[in-house]
Amino acid sequence: MVKAASLPQEKKLSTNKSARAISLETLIKVLQNGSYSNISLNNSLKHSDLSIADQNLATRIVYGTIQYRLFLEYQLTGLLKTKITEKYLKPLLLMSLYQIIFLDKVPNRAVLDEANKLAKQFGKHHSSGYRVVNGILRAFIRRGVILPDEKDTIKYLSIKESVPEWLVKYLIDNWGMQKAQSVLSSINDPAKNSVRISSLADRNKVFDQLKKEGYQPEWSNLSLNDAVLSHGGISESDLFEQGKLIIQDEAASLVVEAFDFDQNQTEHVLDACSAPGGKTVQIAENIHGDVTALDIHEKKLRLVKENARRMHVLDKVTTKACDARKAHEIFKAGEFTKILVDAPCSGLGLLRRKPEIRYTKSLQDLRNLQKIQLTILDSISKLLKAEGELVYSTCSISMEENEEVVKRFLRIHPGFELKPFSLSKLESKTGMLKIMPDQDGNDGFFIAKFRLRG
Repeated sequence: MVKAASLPQEKKLSTNKSARAISLETLIKVLQNGSYSNISLNNSLKHSDLSIADQNLATRIVYGTIQYRLFLEYQLTGLLKTKITEKYLKPLLLMSLYQIIFLDKVPNRAVLDEANKLAKQFGKHHSSGYRVVNGILRAFIRRGVILPDEKDTIKYLSIKESVPEWLVKYLIDNWGMQKAQSVLSSINDPAKNSVRISSLADRNKVFDQLKKEGYQPEWSNLSLNDAVLSHGGISESDLFEQGKLIIQDEAASLVVEAFDFDQNQTEHVLDACSAPGGKTVQIAENIHGDVTALDIHEKKLRLVKENARRMHVLDKVTTKACDARKAHEIFKAGEFTKILVDAPCSGLGLLRRKPEIRYTKSLQDLRNLQKIQLTILDSISKLLKAEGELVYSTCSISMEENEEVVKRFLRIHPGFELKPFSLSKLESKTGMLKIMPDQDGNDGFFIAKFRLRG
């Protein structure tokens, strides 16, 4: 289980919002209203006067509580004597349990004291919520952590690792018990802080500067231009502002590496699902030619342009608001020498980085997404020039969104074939590569490379 570093006393604000008050506000929005955790938390922190240490505490509580939600809810078994009616109570109980169990350097009495204050602050007039919270938390401390019987393997792993039962069974069915346990254990580890150094910058000079600024960088085991940092905050650095690097996971950086770009010819590349633009920028850095970046939402394309401008490749990037499923209605057949489809997917490879995904996706979602992915591939396949390359990728590990999509696409489009590819530190002899989440703490990712026969 994750252990916390020593945590400072919270700074009270003029608005009377402490780190834990912001945590509770965010968790109410996420758990009760279905808001996105990253957007809700970032908005709250942006408008607060919390110190960096207290921002880190709030972030830890919010993401930790969401990540371990099933496990924490199970700890309430036998302790809830009455129905919870006030919407703040359950999020408060869960975040308090998270602190008691996982933040072992925070004394239990401090957690109880803060929980009582928040119950009085968030409760209705004459609410007895603080007594409910106090009683349940004290009862838990006396009893301790509980888990289901290990003989019921699916339920046991589901609660222990806080993953829905369908996903536990899915992992076991597809990869076996040992691999499933390894993946489930890994997704509760902290996500890496990784960056990709621009191909237009001197990688060694940037790496040395990261050292000087205290980020303690280490070169990636996956990608040549990626570095893993000891902590976050890089978006505030001069290196980021100057476009020397971009925040990108190591596995995500491999996708563009799968292309064989030819500097001796003018490339016309299509990035069919481009936002927020990390891969668009990476393509532009490595070609003589241009990139057309599509996204269904115009406002997301603004972020693509912002990233391209910051990374000094805006002159190579054109954006267009377009549903990739209808791209063949807009562009000419054979217009592009290379095409990237970083397809919309379930995100099952990002469970460590986006913990709420595990609670919002289902097996049926994988099947529904497969239909969308195949429709996109069918549309853009018409736009590829003969002998051109098509790279398909997802940030999912599911068979339905990856291997099955490849199989079905090839069956419908016999003019295409899988093409083996070499990356800076890896290779695929089959034309397909899957990175699992337990592989050196990376995001889960899938890459397939096709060639259109001439």
